[in-house]
Amino acid sequence: MKSSTIITILLAVGFAGILLYSTLSAQQVECTACVTFNGKENCAAASGKTNDEALRQAVSTACGTLAQGMDESIRCANLPPQRPACRTR
Repeated sequence: MKSSTIITILLAVGFAGILLYSTLSAQQVECTACVTFNGKENCAAASGKTNDEALRQAVSTACGTLAQGMDESIRCANLPPQRPACRTR
C-alpha cells in the first residue's frame, strides 16, 4: 500500500474521531419527559448541553408522533412537560 494512501486513511480516521468526540462531549445532560396532546401521551429522552436544552429537545421529540403539522407541533412543544427527569452524564 502506498504511503499516501495510508496517510489519507489516517487523516480520515483522525477527523472522524475528532468529530465524534466534539459531538458527544457537548451532550452533558440527558432528560426524559412526557407530553399529553390531543388525548394521547408520549414520552421521549434527549440530551443537550444544559438541562433546559435537553428538556426542550425531549418535549419536541415526544411531540413528534403526537402532532400533525406545524401549528400542532408548536402548540405541543409549548406545553409543560410531565414527569421531567434530568441527569448529568
